[in-house]
Amino acid sequence: MAAEPSIDDLSILAMKTITPGKNENHLEEAVTKFRQARSAAALTGAGISVASGIADFRSPGGVWTVFSPDEYATLDVFLHNPHKAWKLYREMGRGLIGKKPSTGHRVLAELEKNGFLKGLITQNVDNLHQAAGSRNVFEIHGDHQHLHCLQCGHTVQVTEVHYRMAEVPACERCRYPYKPNVVLFGEQVRSLGQIEELLAGCDLLLVIGTSAGVYPAAGFPALVKDRGGLVYEFNRETALSAASYRRRDPLADYFFEGDLAVTLPLFGRAVLPD
Repeated sequence: MAAEPSIDDLSILAMKTITPGKNENHLEEAVTKFRQARSAAALTGAGISVASGIADFRSPGGVWTVFSPDEYATLDVFLHNPHKAWKLYREMGRGLIGKKPSTGHRVLAELEKNGFLKGLITQNVDNLHQAAGSRNVFEIHGDHQHLHCLQCGHTVQVTEVHYRMAEVPACERCRYPYKPNVVLFGEQVRSLGQIEELLAGCDLLLVIGTSAGVYPAAGFPALVKDRGGLVYEFNRETALSAASYRRRDPLADYFFEGDLAVTLPLFGRAVLPD
């Protein structure tokens, strides 16, 4: 007797993979459903900014391989040793200087401009979605373009000088050490109420360039799926495995396989009017 298919086997059978130059019928079907969606949204991770020259923090050579997040990226470390914490902040900040939006960023901005995207949730702190023209952006992990004072709440635009100076930048008002306006381990994520409102009406979610391993963002695809929505994943390899969520159906309905610099423009050209 043949063995019953595993959950992963069922996922592969149910999920429709779209590879550039192939599966044109799947692409047409995915585009039609996207254009019919009442309230589509997007969730982006580090992968969309790779084409902009920003390395994924977790990839080989990324900042987490040099600066352990448990040792440098916690709120407790900043409060007790801001000089140490700023070693990481400078490394991250220097890596963002001069970076420009990728084609993928611009595609998402055009989808929003043409009324196809209601909002965009990003795990990135590089501000490139806004630079590309996206307007309804929720930065769940904050942004690295500003410095924030935890004591008096003052916020200033970051400059290259902040990353070159040896000392820790101090608040212009109260002299308390500034920290970049990013969410450290031990802090609450940002805009969660607005994100929950966006996802409450979301019937189609684009999941782009994320490993979907960090919560609460990792739970958003399942949230949309469980409410009857569709999920489209754009990645080199699928991260939304059914087994990881103990489901008997795949989280991704359509998987756009390959380089985001190719698959997102392919999708955008198919969706957007000439």
